[in-house]
Amino acid sequence: MSEPLMLREDLGAVAVLTMNAPSRLNALSNAMIAALSDAFDAIAADDTVRAVILRGAGRAFCAGHDLREMQAARNAADGGEAAFAALFAHCATMMQKIPALPQPVIAQVQGIATAAGCQLAASCDLIVAATDARFGVNGVNIGLFCSTPMVALTRKVAPAVAFEMLTTGEFMDAPRAQAVGLVNRVAQIEELPDTALALARSIASKLPAAIRLGKAAFHTQTGLDLPSAYQTTGKTMVQNLMRDDTAEGMSAFIEKRTPTWG
Repeated sequence: MSEPLMLREDLGAVAVLTMNAPSRLNALSNAMIAALSDAFDAIAADDTVRAVILRGAGRAFCAGHDLREMQAARNAADGGEAAFAALFAHCATMMQKIPALPQPVIAQVQGIATAAGCQLAASCDLIVAATDARFGVNGVNIGLFCSTPMVALTRKVAPAVAFEMLTTGEFMDAPRAQAVGLVNRVAQIEELPDTALALARSIASKLPAAIRLGKAAFHTQTGLDLPSAYQTTGKTMVQNLMRDDTAEGMSAFIEKRTPTWG
């Protein structure tokens, strides 16, 4: 029997998801997209998980869509049009589950994150990258503009930076990716797992309800005009403040003690 496409390991309150198709550079085949989607659904329903790390097995994070699978779809009577539409709809639904998750998601990137693989990393809340990691939306090099990866990328970096990547098809190394705001932290490859886990555990140590409320508000307000953003986040602040565990956290700070949270 073949190994599962998705592996999960729980390290306390941190769930580590590993895309497990190293021979195909963890390409986003239909099966891999389904495996990711199922894993995200399971985590969304798991209150014991407070942070998530997403990584790829082998030498790459993710090489994007499975081009061989896509080319095979051209054998259909419609030349693959229906299959392509279904693929991108399926992938878009999966990608949108990441910001919708209650828990913050950290992409742990080594090797390449290219095309839809870069989209996957950019869809995560945070990125920790190896020093030799490279990010690209390289479809233009084969005549396919990375229009769907563009959605996540333009929500991470300045428009001019995204447009340069999209139109040149050039890779961006980890140091520059950090400089332009795509990557949060860079680590030597041997230190990458520990760096990602330390960040995840820092998040997991906070009040889960506050993180969940805050993540939802973060993603909601980014698409709003300024008055609507303040109105929405003000309601979130009030909702957060009305919690007993938040009252306990504030009292503990004033009294210079560790809060007692259940």
